[in-house]
Amino acid sequence: MFHIALYHPVMAANTGNIIRLCANNGCTLHLIEPLGFDLEEKKLRRAGLDYHDLSNVYRYPDFTAFKTAMGERTIYAITTKGTQRYTEVQYQADDVLLFGSETSGLDPEVMAQIAPEQRLRVPMQPNNRSLNLSNTVAILSYHAWFQHDFAGGA
Repeated sequence: MFHIALYHPVMAANTGNIIRLCANNGCTLHLIEPLGFDLEEKKLRRAGLDYHDLSNVYRYPDFTAFKTAMGERTIYAITTKGTQRYTEVQYQADDVLLFGSETSGLDPEVMAQIAPEQRLRVPMQPNNRSLNLSNTVAILSYHAWFQHDFAGGA
């Protein structure tokens, strides 16, 4: 299935929600440090409920280690500065959806490693800054899964 990567997430509740989401849609979650919270934090546990044991979650000390681990997989950066809509892509089952920090997005050094055509955006009303991270992960991951007829789902 798909891979969800969170680059420097800072809000435990968002990451907890995403852990629960990944348990339900079969995505593997990758956390790229530094994290803005402890993985044992109560807010993270509460948001993820009892789904931690049903999810595959991996940690990386930095983007280089993460990118090395991903090998030849296609990495799509989800950003408000994306050059195309997320709906214009035909996702492959092993693709990676990379999301930036809730407060600062993806660093320019990371963005420079992602081809412009792999920088995707979610349409919004004018004058809005961004969507909530866990909502955006849900939108993208379910759209990609939909393209594969919800393979493996009930």
